[in-house]
Amino acid sequence: MDKSKQLFLKSKRSFRRRLPPIQSGDRIDYRNMSLISRFISEQGKILSRRVNRLTLKQQRLITIAIKQARILSLLPFLNNEKQFERSESTPRTTGLRIKNK
Repeated sequence: MDKSKQLFLKSKRSFRRRLPPIQSGDRIDYRNMSLISRFISEQGKILSRRVNRLTLKQQRLITIAIKQARILSLLPFLNNEKQFERSESTPRTTGLRIKNK
């Protein structure tokens, strides 16, 4: 076979198809905390559709459910488990300088 024709042939790599994260029986609802918590990062952010491997419709429903759970105080808006610690306290300046005469 000619080398120029080989470039256009598809490679026959085998790949394992991943299972979808949401099965057909799962109900996307703000009360289903075990399902919703899988789609939130450690910081409390909603993970993107590419990371979640969801369809567009599923991502929209997950986003709405997360926002409803946050409003009803079932989920925190921010995950404050890790508090920011400063090694040394540095004084903050307001930007106003006092002129010394």
